[in-house]
Amino acid sequence: MNVTINAVNFEMAEKLEQFIDKKMNRFERHLNPDDKVEIRMTVIKPQTNANKEVKVRIAGMFAEKTADSFEEGLDACLNALESQLERRKNI
Repeated sequence: MNVTINAVNFEMAEKLEQFIDKKMNRFERHLNPDDKVEIRMTVIKPQTNANKEVKVRIAGMFAEKTADSFEEGLDACLNALESQLERRKNI
């Protein structure tokens, strides 16, 4: 699986990259090795609560969430995509 991460309006910390890698490992069983995963993380300006936007595109499916933290937003996106992948697998 080929993962591309884009950070917009902020510099990504190594801890966040490690979190993403750990979370993406659970999707390896759902995806082919040549599937592309695109993650776009944006800090929405001005600074307010729930100003972290996460967009994830996996194997033609898409999820977008806004949350207080990138970790929270990524978890929500991946949960939604995991449900979509399970449905696609059962069809």
